[in-house]
Amino acid sequence: MNNKALVGGAIALGIIVSVLLFCFWIGKKGIDSLRGNTNTTEITRPDGQPQIPSTAPASPEQAAAVYLAFGNPSNASASEPNNYLLVNNYFALSYNRDKAIPNWAAWRISPAEVGDFPRPEPDPFRPDNRLPKSWKRITPSDYTGSGFDRGHLTPSADRSGSIEGMSQTFLMTNMTPQTGDLNRGPWAKLEAYLRTLVTRGNDVYIYAGVYGENGKVKNKVSIPTNDWKVAVVVPTGSPIYAINENTRVIAVDMPNVRGILRADWQVYRTTVRQIEQNTGYNLLSN
Repeated sequence: MNNKALVGGAIALGIIVSVLLFCFWIGKKGIDSLRGNTNTTEITRPDGQPQIPSTAPASPEQAAAVYLAFGNPSNASASEPNNYLLVNNYFALSYNRDKAIPNWAAWRISPAEVGDFPRPEPDPFRPDNRLPKSWKRITPSDYTGSGFDRGHLTPSADRSGSIEGMSQTFLMTNMTPQTGDLNRGPWAKLEAYLRTLVTRGNDVYIYAGVYGENGKVKNKVSIPTNDWKVAVVVPTGSPIYAINENTRVIAVDMPNVRGILRADWQVYRTTVRQIEQNTGYNLLSN
Protein backbone atom coordinates (compact mmCIF):
# COMPACT_ATOMS: atom_id res chain seq x y z
CA MET A 1 0.00 0.00 0.00
CA ASN A 2 1.46 3.40 -0.99
CA ASN A 3 1.74 6.45 1.22
CA LYS A 4 -1.18 8.21 -0.47
CA ALA A 5 -3.50 5.31 0.35
CA LEU A 6 -2.34 5.27 3.95
CA VAL A 7 -2.90 9.00 4.31
CA GLY A 8 -6.31 8.76 2.66
CA GLY A 9 -7.33 5.92 4.98
CA ALA A 10 -6.20 7.83 8.04
CA ILE A 11 -8.18 10.89 6.97
CA ALA A 12 -11.32 8.80 6.37
CA LEU A 13 -10.98 7.13 9.77
CA GLY A 14 -10.54 10.51 11.41
CA ILE A 15 -13.70 11.82 9.78
CA ILE A 16 -15.73 8.78 10.94
CA VAL A 17 -14.51 9.11 14.54
CA SER A 18 -15.25 12.84 14.51
CA VAL A 19 -18.81 12.25 13.30
CA LEU A 20 -19.45 9.59 15.97
CA LEU A 21 -18.10 11.83 18.72
CA PHE A 22 -20.23 14.70 17.48
CA CYS A 23 -23.37 12.55 17.52
CA PHE A 24 -22.59 11.41 21.07
CA TRP A 25 -21.95 15.01 22.19
CA ILE A 26 -25.20 16.23 20.66
CA GLY A 27 -27.20 13.45 22.35
CA LYS A 28 -25.49 13.98 25.71
CA LYS A 29 -26.07 17.73 25.54
CA GLY A 30 -29.73 17.18 24.74
CA ILE A 31 -30.22 14.68 27.57
CA ASP A 32 -28.51 16.96 30.09
CA SER A 33 -30.88 19.76 29.11
CA LEU A 34 -33.91 17.55 29.82
CA ARG A 35 -33.21 17.35 33.55
CA GLY A 36 -34.66 20.78 34.22
CA ASN A 37 -36.95 20.81 31.18
CA THR A 38 -40.67 21.44 31.47
CA ASN A 39 -41.00 21.96 27.71
CA THR A 40 -44.11 20.46 26.13
CA THR A 41 -43.01 20.83 22.50
CA GLU A 42 -42.77 17.56 20.60
CA ILE A 43 -39.90 17.12 18.14
CA THR A 44 -40.11 15.73 14.64
CA ARG A 45 -37.56 13.44 13.04
CA PRO A 46 -35.16 15.30 10.73
CA ASP A 47 -35.00 14.21 7.10
CA GLY A 48 -32.64 11.28 6.72
CA GLN A 49 -32.57 10.56 10.47
CA PRO A 50 -31.86 6.84 10.98
CA GLN A 51 -34.59 4.81 12.62
CA ILE A 52 -34.55 1.93 15.05
CA PRO A 53 -37.34 -0.67 15.02
CA SER A 54 -40.16 -0.18 17.51
CA THR A 55 -40.71 -3.92 17.68
CA ALA A 56 -40.73 -5.59 21.08
CA PRO A 57 -37.29 -6.94 22.16
CA ALA A 58 -36.74 -10.64 21.54
CA SER A 59 -34.63 -11.31 24.65
CA PRO A 60 -33.87 -9.84 28.09
CA GLU A 61 -30.51 -8.67 26.72
CA GLN A 62 -32.20 -6.72 23.95
CA ALA A 63 -34.78 -5.46 26.43
CA ALA A 64 -32.09 -4.07 28.72
CA ALA A 65 -30.51 -2.24 25.79
CA VAL A 66 -33.86 -0.70 24.82
CA TYR A 67 -35.52 0.00 28.16
CA LEU A 68 -32.35 1.25 29.84
CA ALA A 69 -31.25 3.26 26.81
CA PHE A 70 -31.23 6.39 28.96
CA GLY A 71 -29.30 4.70 31.77
CA ASN A 72 -29.61 2.55 34.89
CA PRO A 73 -30.78 5.13 37.48
CA SER A 74 -29.40 3.37 40.56
CA ASN A 75 -26.78 1.10 38.95
CA ALA A 76 -28.96 -1.87 39.86
CA SER A 77 -27.32 -5.27 39.53
CA ALA A 78 -27.76 -8.93 40.44
CA SER A 79 -25.35 -8.51 43.37
CA GLU A 80 -27.37 -5.90 45.30
CA PRO A 81 -30.33 -7.33 47.30
CA ASN A 82 -31.99 -3.94 47.76
CA ASN A 83 -31.13 -2.74 44.27
CA TYR A 84 -31.65 -6.02 42.44
CA LEU A 85 -31.89 -5.81 38.66
CA LEU A 86 -34.62 -7.89 37.01
CA VAL A 87 -35.13 -7.79 33.23
CA ASN A 88 -37.57 -9.65 31.02
CA ASN A 89 -38.58 -9.01 27.42
CA TYR A 90 -41.11 -6.41 28.48
CA PHE A 91 -39.56 -4.18 31.16
CA ALA A 92 -36.63 -3.79 33.53
CA LEU A 93 -36.78 -2.98 37.23
CA SER A 94 -34.79 -2.56 40.42
CA TYR A 95 -36.25 -4.62 43.28
CA ASN A 96 -35.78 -3.96 46.99
CA ARG A 97 -35.66 -7.20 48.99
CA ASP A 98 -36.09 -5.57 52.41
CA LYS A 99 -38.97 -3.32 51.35
CA ALA A 100 -40.53 -6.06 49.18
CA ILE A 101 -41.34 -3.59 46.40
CA PRO A 102 -39.61 -2.31 43.26
CA ASN A 103 -37.51 0.84 43.55
CA TRP A 104 -38.15 1.73 39.92
CA ALA A 105 -39.10 0.23 36.57
CA ALA A 106 -38.14 1.16 33.01
CA TRP A 107 -39.92 0.40 29.76
CA ARG A 108 -40.90 1.82 26.39
CA ILE A 109 -44.32 2.21 24.84
CA SER A 110 -44.30 1.81 21.07
CA PRO A 111 -46.93 0.83 18.49
CA ALA A 112 -45.76 -2.81 18.65
CA GLU A 113 -46.22 -2.98 22.42
CA VAL A 114 -49.76 -1.61 22.71
CA GLY A 115 -52.70 -3.58 21.37
CA ASP A 116 -56.10 -5.04 22.21
CA PHE A 117 -55.27 -8.12 24.27
CA PRO A 118 -57.44 -8.27 27.41
CA ARG A 119 -56.29 -8.88 30.96
CA PRO A 120 -55.34 -12.55 31.40
CA GLU A 121 -57.74 -14.85 33.24
CA PRO A 122 -57.90 -16.26 35.86
CA ASP A 123 -56.39 -13.79 38.35
CA PRO A 124 -52.92 -13.12 36.90
CA PHE A 125 -51.26 -11.66 40.03
CA ARG A 126 -48.51 -14.04 41.19
CA PRO A 127 -45.10 -14.23 42.94
CA ASP A 128 -41.94 -13.74 40.91
CA ASN A 129 -39.94 -16.96 40.87
CA ARG A 130 -36.89 -15.21 39.42
CA LEU A 131 -35.96 -13.97 42.89
CA PRO A 132 -33.28 -15.91 44.79
CA LYS A 133 -34.75 -18.93 46.57
CA SER A 134 -33.74 -17.66 50.00
CA TRP A 135 -35.82 -14.48 49.60
CA LYS A 136 -39.40 -14.17 50.74
CA ARG A 137 -41.77 -13.95 47.79
CA ILE A 138 -44.64 -11.52 48.13
CA THR A 139 -47.98 -13.05 47.13
CA PRO A 140 -51.24 -11.37 46.09
CA SER A 141 -52.77 -12.24 49.47
CA ASP A 142 -50.17 -10.07 51.23
CA TYR A 143 -52.18 -7.07 49.99
CA THR A 144 -55.61 -8.52 50.81
CA GLY A 145 -57.57 -6.40 53.28
CA SER A 146 -54.80 -3.80 53.50
CA GLY A 147 -56.75 -0.90 52.04
CA PHE A 148 -54.14 -0.51 49.29
CA ASP A 149 -54.23 -1.48 45.63
CA ARG A 150 -51.59 -3.68 44.06
CA GLY A 151 -50.31 -0.79 41.96
CA HIS A 152 -48.38 -1.59 38.78
CA LEU A 153 -45.23 0.36 38.02
CA THR A 154 -45.22 -0.97 34.45
CA PRO A 155 -48.93 -0.83 33.51
CA SER A 156 -50.57 -3.90 32.02
CA ALA A 157 -52.19 -1.75 29.30
CA ASP A 158 -48.72 -0.63 28.17
CA ARG A 159 -48.06 -4.28 27.31
CA SER A 160 -51.40 -5.09 25.70
CA GLY A 161 -49.68 -5.99 22.43
CA SER A 162 -49.25 -9.59 23.61
CA ILE A 163 -50.71 -11.96 26.18
CA GLU A 164 -47.26 -12.80 27.54
CA GLY A 165 -46.26 -9.15 27.85
CA MET A 166 -49.40 -8.25 29.73
CA SER A 167 -49.06 -11.32 31.95
CA GLN A 168 -45.53 -10.35 33.00
CA THR A 169 -46.77 -7.03 34.41
CA PHE A 170 -48.77 -8.92 37.05
CA LEU A 171 -45.67 -10.29 38.77
CA MET A 172 -45.63 -9.06 42.37
CA THR A 173 -42.15 -7.60 41.89
CA ASN A 174 -43.87 -4.99 39.68
CA MET A 175 -46.32 -3.96 42.43
CA THR A 176 -46.27 -1.28 45.11
CA PRO A 177 -49.02 -0.43 47.61
CA GLN A 178 -50.99 2.48 46.14
CA THR A 179 -54.09 4.13 47.50
CA GLY A 180 -57.08 3.46 45.31
CA ASP A 181 -57.45 7.19 44.73
CA LEU A 182 -53.91 7.48 43.35
CA ASN A 183 -53.98 4.25 41.36
CA ARG A 184 -57.34 4.91 39.71
CA GLY A 185 -57.03 8.69 39.66
CA PRO A 186 -54.15 10.87 38.42
CA TRP A 187 -51.75 7.91 38.05
CA ALA A 188 -54.15 6.09 35.71
CA LYS A 189 -54.93 9.31 33.83
CA LEU A 190 -51.25 9.87 33.09
CA GLU A 191 -50.81 6.26 31.96
CA ALA A 192 -53.69 6.66 29.51
CA TYR A 193 -52.37 9.99 28.25
CA LEU A 194 -48.93 8.56 27.49
CA ARG A 195 -50.52 5.77 25.45
CA THR A 196 -52.36 8.35 23.35
CA LEU A 197 -48.98 9.84 22.41
CA VAL A 198 -48.03 6.51 20.84
CA THR A 199 -51.09 6.69 18.57
CA ARG A 200 -49.81 10.08 17.37
CA GLY A 201 -46.55 8.69 15.99
CA ASN A 202 -44.31 8.58 19.05
CA ASP A 203 -42.32 6.18 21.18
CA VAL A 204 -42.37 6.96 24.89
CA TYR A 205 -39.46 5.90 27.12
CA ILE A 206 -40.53 5.72 30.76
CA TYR A 207 -38.96 5.42 34.18
CA ALA A 208 -41.30 5.14 37.17
CA GLY A 209 -40.67 4.47 40.83
CA VAL A 210 -41.37 5.23 44.45
CA TYR A 211 -39.66 6.72 47.48
CA GLY A 212 -40.30 7.33 51.15
CA GLU A 213 -42.01 5.00 53.61
CA ASN A 214 -45.25 5.34 55.56
CA GLY A 215 -45.48 2.05 57.40
CA LYS A 216 -45.84 -1.46 56.01
CA VAL A 217 -48.65 -3.66 54.79
CA LYS A 218 -48.95 -6.60 57.21
CA ASN A 219 -45.43 -5.82 58.46
CA LYS A 220 -44.08 -7.03 55.12
CA VAL A 221 -44.53 -4.59 52.25
CA SER A 222 -43.25 -1.01 52.48
CA ILE A 223 -45.85 1.69 51.74
CA PRO A 224 -44.24 4.50 49.72
CA THR A 225 -45.05 8.13 50.42
CA ASN A 226 -44.62 9.12 46.76
CA ASP A 227 -44.85 7.70 43.25
CA TRP A 228 -42.91 9.39 40.43
CA LYS A 229 -42.63 9.02 36.68
CA VAL A 230 -40.42 10.43 33.92
CA ALA A 231 -41.41 10.04 30.25
CA VAL A 232 -39.35 11.05 27.22
CA VAL A 233 -41.36 11.42 24.01
CA VAL A 234 -39.65 10.89 20.64
CA PRO A 235 -40.89 10.22 17.10
CA THR A 236 -41.40 6.51 16.48
CA GLY A 237 -38.11 4.76 15.77
CA SER A 238 -35.86 7.67 16.73
CA PRO A 239 -32.45 6.85 18.27
CA ILE A 240 -31.57 8.47 21.57
CA TYR A 241 -28.90 10.67 20.01
CA ALA A 242 -31.74 12.53 18.28
CA ILE A 243 -32.70 13.90 21.72
CA ASN A 244 -32.16 17.62 22.14
CA GLU A 245 -33.27 20.51 24.34
CA ASN A 246 -36.61 20.66 22.52
CA THR A 247 -37.49 17.02 23.21
CA ARG A 248 -40.64 16.66 25.22
CA VAL A 249 -40.16 15.34 28.74
CA ILE A 250 -42.90 14.76 31.30
CA ALA A 251 -42.00 14.39 34.97
CA VAL A 252 -44.47 13.94 37.82
CA ASP A 253 -44.23 13.30 41.56
CA MET A 254 -47.53 12.22 43.15
CA PRO A 255 -48.34 11.71 46.83
CA ASN A 256 -49.58 8.23 47.75
CA VAL A 257 -52.60 9.53 49.63
CA ARG A 258 -56.39 9.37 49.60
CA GLY A 259 -58.63 12.17 48.42
CA ILE A 260 -57.02 12.75 45.00
CA LEU A 261 -59.19 10.52 42.82
CA ARG A 262 -60.44 13.42 40.70
CA ALA A 263 -57.13 15.29 40.55
CA ASP A 264 -55.56 16.05 37.17
CA TRP A 265 -52.14 14.45 36.69
CA GLN A 266 -50.71 17.77 35.52
CA VAL A 267 -51.11 19.17 39.03
CA TYR A 268 -48.13 17.01 40.03
CA ARG A 269 -45.71 18.03 37.27
CA THR A 270 -42.14 18.64 38.34
CA THR A 271 -38.63 18.37 36.84
CA VAL A 272 -36.33 15.41 36.38
CA ARG A 273 -33.76 17.20 38.50
CA GLN A 274 -36.22 17.49 41.39
CA ILE A 275 -37.02 13.78 41.23
CA GLU A 276 -33.29 13.03 41.24
CA GLN A 277 -32.92 15.12 44.39
CA ASN A 278 -35.83 13.32 46.06
CA THR A 279 -34.64 9.82 45.17
CA GLY A 280 -30.86 10.02 44.83
CA TYR A 281 -31.11 8.46 41.36
CA ASN A 282 -29.28 9.55 38.23
CA LEU A 283 -31.99 9.69 35.60
CA LEU A 284 -31.39 10.08 31.86
CA SER A 285 -27.69 9.53 32.49
CA ASN A 286 -26.70 8.03 29.10
